[in-house]
Amino acid sequence: MIKIENLSKIYRVGDIEIKAINDLSMTIEKGEFLSIVGPSGSGKTTLLHLMGCLDVPTSGRIFIDEVEVSSLSPSEVTRLRREKIGFVFQEFNLLPVLNAVENVELPLRYQRVSGRERRRRALEALSRVGLENRAYNRPTQLSGGEQQRVAIARALVTQPVLVLADEPTGELDTANTCKVIELMRDLNRETGQTFAIVTHNPMVADYTRRIVTLRDGSIYSDQAVEEKELACEDGDLGI
Repeated sequence: MIKIENLSKIYRVGDIEIKAINDLSMTIEKGEFLSIVGPSGSGKTTLLHLMGCLDVPTSGRIFIDEVEVSSLSPSEVTRLRREKIGFVFQEFNLLPVLNAVENVELPLRYQRVSGRERRRRALEALSRVGLENRAYNRPTQLSGGEQQRVAIARALVTQPVLVLADEPTGELDTANTCKVIELMRDLNRETGQTFAIVTHNPMVADYTRRIVTLRDGSIYSDQAVEEKELACEDGDLGI
């Protein structure tokens, strides 16, 4: 699924070199549900951006579905990112002038999917995250947990093989955090899509099946963990 070989990312500020990622190698198999943790400045978000083709490494190689990203032209990288990778961010990044289904449709517009097919797939994605009855509400009419679920539906609507989430529960309280992680884990089981989640929240990491810990841009530990049952409150996803 993803193979990373001797990856480094160096930022230069004046005469100072900052090694955000330092000779890092790892493999992520198809269908994994893993978290990337570590202190602030350890390189978590930089690694996620490199895996998502949002940034270019200083050295090293990244393979996605056996394709070396550095061998692609800029337009091919854009196409790979658009078709194979879904992104979920802490800030939701929903457009306030659009309702939920219109926000979810956006990635399909860039793929030139027809209007009728866009709407069908967007409504299907919202149904998968339990929001079919909120499809025509704007973000200001949704709770934080509902907005994040719209963002997850938007990430999934293109049927990507890889979903990258950067602090996806950072704006949510404990109850909503639990339900969003439960939703993502259920989607991972149902679809076989690979999820990589950057988080500071130990509760989120505890509910993944693999925890990769970074320190100073390198892997400090990489361990498979026994899957835990979520302890969310009973009831539906009305959060």
